[in-house]
Amino acid sequence: MSKKVQLGKSDLYINPIGFGANSVGGQNFYPNLTDEEAGKKLVHAAVDAGINFIDTAYLYGPGTSEELIGQALKESGKRSEVIIGTKGGYRPVGNEMVVDNSPEFLRQTFEESLKRLQTDYIDLYYIHFPDENTPKDEAIGVLKQLKDEGKIRAIGVSNFSIDQLKEGNKDGYIEVFQGAYNLVNRSAEEDLLPYCAQNNISFIPFFPLAQGLLAGKYTKDTKFDDFRKGRSFLEGEGLVRNLEKVEQVRKIANAKEVEVAQVVLAWYLTHDAIDSIIPGAKRPDQILNNLKTLEVVLTPGEIQEIDRIFS
Repeated sequence: MSKKVQLGKSDLYINPIGFGANSVGGQNFYPNLTDEEAGKKLVHAAVDAGINFIDTAYLYGPGTSEELIGQALKESGKRSEVIIGTKGGYRPVGNEMVVDNSPEFLRQTFEESLKRLQTDYIDLYYIHFPDENTPKDEAIGVLKQLKDEGKIRAIGVSNFSIDQLKEGNKDGYIEVFQGAYNLVNRSAEEDLLPYCAQNNISFIPFFPLAQGLLAGKYTKDTKFDDFRKGRSFLEGEGLVRNLEKVEQVRKIANAKEVEVAQVVLAWYLTHDAIDSIIPGAKRPDQILNNLKTLEVVLTPGEIQEIDRIFS
């Protein structure tokens, strides 16, 4: 479906369009996701379509997403063809999830992810969220040990501030950073994206479609009853203003006879630090739609126009 690209300075080569799999088993995000077989079918659909990069986390479920992905890849016999990215560093305490980056716990939770995924290595392993106590270079140190042992192929962090990222990367071990970035929330352009570009760290944006807003399917009357509820950019005046911007992008999409989401995703891939996008999907047809992004070629003028619309 596409030429594979290198993920930062790692030895991982991926289809630039990955699959963000929090809709596979992530009932704590989407309470109506009760059909586990449907989740596994999404994984099969993604792999069959040529996607070889699947992003998950212990937190999705918790644990269920990793389990279903592990089952689906075992059924497909294609584990060796797929780059799995998963995240750890959350410890369940009662009904709460507590962030824990201590080296001992990261090693323990990593081994548990291996079992759920039914594999003996994880291609890309992230610290999901920073804690307040563990020195970040110590946390990265245990991931480097796991890499030296052949259990991790690439080291990632997610949700780190620029200072935490610099501390964690003081020995140059971090290969991938995953953080919030989309056309509605561009704060990463101030320091995170430039730092990643300078240090050959691949920046993977999460919520690239701003939780569906930038897919061009919402109206001013759209209401939410899941984790999207209460977000200022999805309610009231914020929603109306953003929908006006989406309509301006729709003109570019219509001229190319593609969808708004495909134009938005293609725009991210024009950034130096961004090698991959991991849009989610709840149906197989959405996965195929996401892949059509690779057919979209934006002119320099169109790249600037999208930048201006969401400036």
